[in-house]
Amino acid sequence: MIEVKSVSMNYGKTRALDNVSFVSEKGKILGLLGPNGAGKTTLMRILTTYLYPTQGTAEVGGHDVIQDPLSVRGLIGYMPEAVPLYDDMIVDDYLIFIGKARGLFGDKLLTRLRWVKESCDISAVWKHTISELSKGFRQRVGLAQALVHDPQVLILDEPTAGLDPLQIIGIRDLIKKLSREKTILFSTHILQEVEALADRIVILNNGALIANGTHREIIQMTAHGERISIVVKAGKDEVKAALEADDIISDARFAGSVGDATVKFLVSAETGKPLIPRLNKIIEEKHWELKELKKEEPTLEEAFIWLLSKGITKNVPVTPAAVTGQPIV
Repeated sequence: MIEVKSVSMNYGKTRALDNVSFVSEKGKILGLLGPNGAGKTTLMRILTTYLYPTQGTAEVGGHDVIQDPLSVRGLIGYMPEAVPLYDDMIVDDYLIFIGKARGLFGDKLLTRLRWVKESCDISAVWKHTISELSKGFRQRVGLAQALVHDPQVLILDEPTAGLDPLQIIGIRDLIKKLSREKTILFSTHILQEVEALADRIVILNNGALIANGTHREIIQMTAHGERISIVVKAGKDEVKAALEADDIISDARFAGSVGDATVKFLVSAETGKPLIPRLNKIIEEKHWELKELKKEEPTLEEAFIWLLSKGITKNVPVTPAAVTGQPIV
C-alpha cells in the first residue's frame, strides 16, 4: 500500500531526507522511529502530497504522489502532530464540514459520523466547542477527521503526544482495531509506542534510513554478542570480582538482589565466545548455588541507541544475511 522509492528532500542546503526506500504492506502497522529532526515529519508530508521530494518518489495504493496526487489524497487519512482544528466550531459541525470536504453527503455522511463518534469515543464532547476540549479529546477529534471518509491508509504523526497514560492506551487500542482493515503508518520518537503497536519498524536518523525490519529482526541485526543472566547465592562483590577477572567475559553488570544473599548479574561476551560453559565452570569452581541461568536478548531501546551511536548514514534493509547476530558495519 505504501512504497517509498529513493526519496531525498532538501531544504536549501539542508538534507532532510537522504535516499530513503521502504515498503509497507496492506493491513500492517508501520512505526516510523527516530530522534527529533530525523526526517519523520518531512517523509509523512511527502506521502500526503503536502510536499514534493527533491529526488525519488513514492506510491500509495499504486498511485504516484507526484504524478497522481489527487488519487493519493483520496486514499489517505492524515493526522498531523499539531491537528488543525477550528477552535470556534462545535465538534459535530467540524466533522460534518470535513466529511463534506471529503465528498460525503446524505446517508453516507451520517453513517460515517456515527461511526467516528463511537469509534473515537467522542460522544461526550459531540456538542462541545473545540476550544473547550482537553488535549486527549482534541487528539480524538483529530483522529476522527482523519477517519471520517473511511480511508485505506492512515498516516499519524505522533498520535499520542501529550496524552496521559489512560488516553494513550485508548488511542493504542483504537489503532490496533483499525489495523484489521487499514494500512497504518505512524511516527514517534517513543520506543514504547513502536513496541506496543508496530508490525514493522523503520528507523531514521539525520534523514537516512538506518534500519528496516520487524522488532525481532532489528534486535537481532544489532546484537554483537551473547548475554546471559545468572542468579546465584553468593556475595555481590565476590561474584563481580570473579566475573570481571575472566578473559572471555566482556561485561558483568549487577542487576539487583533477589532475596537473602542472592544476586543477579547480566553477563556478556563477544560473538563466538563460549559464555555458558565458562559461566558453568566459574559457578562450579566457586561453589555458588545456582538459582537461574538464561539467555537475554537485547531490548529495542538498546538496539536503537546502538544504531544511533554508530552514526550510520546509509540504508540498511533487513535481509536474511543481515540477521546473523553480527553488528551492522
